[in-house]
Amino acid sequence: MRIHKEGYKIIFAALILVVAVNATLYYADKVVTLYLGLCLSLAFLLAVVSFFRNPRPFFTDSTDDIIVAPADGRVVVIEEVFEAEYFKKNCLQISIFMGLTNVHINWMPVNGKIIHYGHQNGRFRAAYLPKSSMENERSTVVIERADGTQVLVRQIAGAMARRIVTYAEIGHEAHINKQLGFIKFGSRVDLFLPLDVEIAVNLDQKVRGNQTVIAKFKPKES
Repeated sequence: MRIHKEGYKIIFAALILVVAVNATLYYADKVVTLYLGLCLSLAFLLAVVSFFRNPRPFFTDSTDDIIVAPADGRVVVIEEVFEAEYFKKNCLQISIFMGLTNVHINWMPVNGKIIHYGHQNGRFRAAYLPKSSMENERSTVVIERADGTQVLVRQIAGAMARRIVTYAEIGHEAHINKQLGFIKFGSRVDLFLPLDVEIAVNLDQKVRGNQTVIAKFKPKES
């Protein structure tokens, strides 16, 4: 199993903690407690390692005129909203809630150029709540496609997520199959899209990052 680079330090710290706890139990000469501690420690370490797994799924179909899921998880919002931070107009919002068992790598949802990046400090409310999109700590990235269409993707910290990592830099190219970043320990990702896209998912549907087609752009009229 591949491990994502964002997990190296945390996994190492978890390993040190496990060794320290079990060494203490060993020298305390409590056999039953030691065996119980070993079992619980192993389960804890495996859970931490699993959280940072990096399966590296690649999208193999045509990437023209599509928007792919930027994260693993469950679709919790599909609605028209007023996006007040960047677009300042009505957009289609599609939100994906990532549970603890999901892969927490975030992916570029479209091909294009990164024209905006911003990070806002905020609260750490439950990520599935509607207000978390504007009240929680978050990072916002806007990608402009070759035809001028813009897509906003927002990484949102949740109740347990305390660190958002974003690799996007203004002026760099964005491509499907390229990682956008990583959110540690539970969170959500919002997409804000043009109102005329064709939605390809349903509410409560489970999606896979960089695999599931979220929506499709309609062909431009010549």
